[in-house]
Amino acid sequence: MSRNQSFSSAESGISLSVHRAVAYFPGIVSSNRAVSSPQKGTHQRIHDVVSRIPRGRVATYGQIARLAGLRGQARLVGYALHALPAGTRVKWQRVVNSKGEISLPGQSAARQRTLLEQEGVRFDARGRISLDKYLWQPKSRTDDE
Repeated sequence: MSRNQSFSSAESGISLSVHRAVAYFPGIVSSNRAVSSPQKGTHQRIHDVVSRIPRGRVATYGQIARLAGLRGQARLVGYALHALPAGTRVKWQRVVNSKGEISLPGQSAARQRTLLEQEGVRFDARGRISLDKYLWQPKSRTDDE
């Protein structure tokens, strides 16, 4: 392997690490700076599905992955939502884990809960949302309820 090939490989490894860090910690990069992502198309598919969840309903990470054509990629849904810029119109708070729980830590969890409660979603004493009551059940890919 030539020195240039080795350097190029190291560069792409660093680039991937930076993209993962930005996806996990979206506040690291200011929203006015463009960051290209190898997952941009995939993230857009996820954002499009999340944008269809109606007010007062929730979906699970796995459900969003399936609807976006990414079966088995629930974790990728979390990365895509973490990568959203501040002030986004995508209603990220409507995505919860398969137990009906908020998966975010600390203040982010409190913010998500407040936003969901403002939409009429109720939590039980254990901090869970009844998926029987609030889970979004799209009838088709274009159905919003």
